Amino acid sequence: MGEVLHSAFHLRRLLKLFKNVYNDFTMIQIEGTIISEEIVENDFVCNLNACKGICCVEGDAGAPVDESELNTLERIYPKVAPYLTEQGRRAIEEQGVYVKGEDGEWETPLIDGGECAYVVHNEKGWALCAIEQAYNDKKIDWKKPISCHLYPIRLQEYSSFTAVNYHRWPICDDACTLGKELQVPVYKFVREALIRKFGEDWYDELEALAAYVKKKKRK
Repeated sequence: MGEVLHSAFHLRRLLKLFKNVYNDFTMIQIEGTIISEEIVENDFVCNLNACKGICCVEGDAGAPVDESELNTLERIYPKVAPYLTEQGRRAIEEQGVYVKGEDGEWETPLIDGGECAYVVHNEKGWALCAIEQAYNDKKIDWKKPISCHLYPIRLQEYSSFTAVNYHRWPICDDACTLGKELQVPVYKFVREALIRKFGEDWYDELEALAAYVKKKKRK
């Protein structure tokens, strides 16, 4: 009986939270996060056959690196280095395993201002992550920077909350198309990364709110 009451209380809490925060269909609040409805309403599945991993190559800055990840990058680098291209190793030797960007935030270094220094290419010409390759081979215990793992979600830290937003980039149009075909919303595509960042309870709450959003919009 206690479990039933707890579940009912939790559902009422979710519905109240939704009613208070989501009346204008702009955002969802869970604990210390404010979540854009766009990660619920938009679909996304990376389509490497089409894009070839161009997101690791395009852009004018490296991938964001959280300050808590700096020591990890230093620790794993000796095991990642064998996977890198010669140009990537040289860039990292000259700049470091991470650099401070023009905005004052930490990021991965670039090769001559172009692709990420951690990029490698497979036989199909796809741009892949050397860190993730080392992780897949069980050489290291860290998959990649959380910013890469979460993409196309971007986080913005504020004094009292973390904003969870959908980042639109034209080079990912093929991923949007494939996501729509497969009917995979953004938040489900990055489920593993969201759980890694915020925990399973947070994700379960997001999933419950997302279901409620979709049900309400169908009415």
